[in-house]
Amino acid sequence: MSNTNSTSSTSALAHDTHGTVAPDGTGAPGRTADAVAHLTPERWAHANRLLVRKGLAEFAHERLLDPQPLGEGRYRVLSDDGATEYRFTAGRFALDHWQVYADSISRHRDGRELPVDALEFVIELRGALGLSDEILPVYLEEISSTLSGTAYKSAKPQVTAAELARADFQAVETGMTEGHPCFVANNGRLGFGVDEYHAYAPEAASPLRLVWLAAHRDRTAFTAGADIEYDTFVRAELGDAAVDGFARTLAERGLDMADYLLVPVHPWQWWNKLTVTFAAEIAQQRLVYLGEGDDRYLAQQSIRTFFNTSDPAKHYVKTALSVLNMGFMRGLSAAYMQATPAINDWLARLIDHDDVLRAARFSIIRERAAVGYRHLEYEAATDRYSPYRKMLAALWRESPVPTLEPGQRLATMASLLHVDHEGASFAGALIAESGLAPDRWLRRYLDAYLLPILHTFYAYDLAWMPHGENVILVIEDGTVRRAIFKDIAEEIVVMDPDAVLPPDVERIRVEVPEDEKLLSVFTDVFDCFFRFLGATLDSEGVLDEETFWRTVAECVTGYQESVPELAEKFKRYDLFAEEFALSCLNRLQLRNNRQMVDLADPSGALQFAGTLVNPIARFA
Repeated sequence: MSNTNSTSSTSALAHDTHGTVAPDGTGAPGRTADAVAHLTPERWAHANRLLVRKGLAEFAHERLLDPQPLGEGRYRVLSDDGATEYRFTAGRFALDHWQVYADSISRHRDGRELPVDALEFVIELRGALGLSDEILPVYLEEISSTLSGTAYKSAKPQVTAAELARADFQAVETGMTEGHPCFVANNGRLGFGVDEYHAYAPEAASPLRLVWLAAHRDRTAFTAGADIEYDTFVRAELGDAAVDGFARTLAERGLDMADYLLVPVHPWQWWNKLTVTFAAEIAQQRLVYLGEGDDRYLAQQSIRTFFNTSDPAKHYVKTALSVLNMGFMRGLSAAYMQATPAINDWLARLIDHDDVLRAARFSIIRERAAVGYRHLEYEAATDRYSPYRKMLAALWRESPVPTLEPGQRLATMASLLHVDHEGASFAGALIAESGLAPDRWLRRYLDAYLLPILHTFYAYDLAWMPHGENVILVIEDGTVRRAIFKDIAEEIVVMDPDAVLPPDVERIRVEVPEDEKLLSVFTDVFDCFFRFLGATLDSEGVLDEETFWRTVAECVTGYQESVPELAEKFKRYDLFAEEFALSCLNRLQLRNNRQMVDLADPSGALQFAGTLVNPIARFA
């Protein structure tokens, strides 16, 4: 299998003068009846059943619902008024995980069986879910969008987990079907029309070209990592012909390229947001539309990050996108962009000089350059967390492709939770390909992924956001060889108040209560990823849950024995504690689906619901 992409030959999307996606042979249907061909009664019913399955499982996990046992693995949940009953079969696993079986769900009212309907499910349980009058309709819209996305994915040609596990990087990236494993409404993307969904959703796998603007230097800042100079960098990314063409476009307007910086923009952001919200900047030529670049890109799971399929060795581009998705407007802050390359360089040096991380072959893909435009009038009217300050910025992130050795391939870690239409898992397919005993395969994966998380926590008080979409796995013969972390500057934190940080890195220091620090492992890794992976492998008969968690414990113990100088930290932050707080993600979104967390006080926003039994405590 080639390390590069096989999807780069498709032509990019074009736009008409109104910014509507125009059909041009890419598979994007544009504004025709075909755009909603995936919305059939059969697919809609299937999507509703899958979403209600997830709602029952995750709302029960977060103790918003309290399923009552009916015997033999059967349970029931009653609506707020007690008149509607949901019955289902579920397996119970560690960390209070509910493995609800979609085909077993039935809905009953007044002695009649009713269709399983996700919108009605939310309405019938809005009291239990704590949905306010303000939040409910927006949440229902997010549920509708998530259902539509599921229906679209089910209409695509079905690929088995075994086939996908051997596919190339971007085929895996665009082949994911579930989204975030915890969030029920995880595919909102409010702001996309259906034609834009076909053009820009990662699962649509439609190549596109980015829009380029010239942004006047008096309101724009470009920052970059060590040894990067602006003109050389943009010419390497865009090519001399494109840059010189943009310079001619400016000259034809009587403008000088030297007065401007080039900014890549998501096409949706330009046509739907900047042309109106930043109209004054365009009219006064502080922003100048230059057209599209030559390279084609594919949207990644995060929707606002793009992989270069024309030249996979070039940088990813991450853009601002004023679309509401999973609890936040997905903008990018111009102010945050200024320190981004420095934070990445600092972290890369830390990793390079650490013997434990080097031995694990752990790495990051650095955000090497960033550009941000400040709209001074909106800044005067808003606080620093306002979406109005996050409408025009971008960053360039390294590609992992050039780091591969012969025979290696890449896959998003989210793929380990992927289960195909036949119930087979991506992780199980890798294990079969590797020829290793499942627990040996798991241990190699843990040594690549979990060990670096533990070491950076205990040695540097540094925590990541290490969910599946933020980690790329390097795979060889089905075995995970190493892990690459990404999305650095916006996601990492240093929790030590006494840590010595360079001034331009100081932003990542946060105050976290002592008893919450280890939740960066317990919640983000154990509850939000291993909980699902362990249950998936057990349900498939690949690896029993007992062995799964014993192997996790052995990885922790092996790491701790390798660094005895950190023994005091291991005692203070005990990974083998009997229990830990249940921090609930859906509760955050149900409370405020426009901004789940106060960025000024992320710890203060957490929602807790009792405790979970630590599944590795018994292996201490």
